[in-house]
Amino acid sequence: MKNLLQGFIKFVNTLNENIGKATSWLTTILVLLVCGRVLGRIIFNSEPVWMPELEWHLFSLIFLLGAGYTLKHDKHVRVDLFYSDFSEKDKALVNLFGSLIFLLPWCLLIMWVSYEYALGSFKTMEGSPNPNGLPFRFIIKFAITVGASLLFLQALALVADSILKLNAQPIKGRKDGEN
Repeated sequence: MKNLLQGFIKFVNTLNENIGKATSWLTTILVLLVCGRVLGRIIFNSEPVWMPELEWHLFSLIFLLGAGYTLKHDKHVRVDLFYSDFSEKDKALVNLFGSLIFLLPWCLLIMWVSYEYALGSFKTMEGSPNPNGLPFRFIIKFAITVGASLLFLQALALVADSILKLNAQPIKGRKDGEN
């Protein structure tokens, strides 16, 4: 069982690491797009409608596809009054119950609702309501489902890691949390 959990954790960590690194390049594209838009406004005194739409699409992708990566690296926003002082086993308990009670159900809800939302958009081939706006709005809506799925997988890996930490035998002569 331990090997199965470790294999699952490794798979999910690798998946989110690769997607996170690839997604990080979208920030470069977003910065270039914003600079191009500003220069276009200064030089030509106008901007195409699709440019701000593409900006929010890219920002959405960065946020959505990077959520699992952020959880993997434990960089999510947290109200940390006591957590940093906890032992490794206490942190594992907080992560286990927090994931089971809050994170996993929330991800499932987002996945379910966003899939229906994106499917409706796909069926109507929804595009931008603005003239000359971006077509295929369902793509960005399906990104909500994909991002929630990646976060869900990473939360499962966190649960598995917490279980392994809670079941780990302490090294003789050391207290819990010592290196």
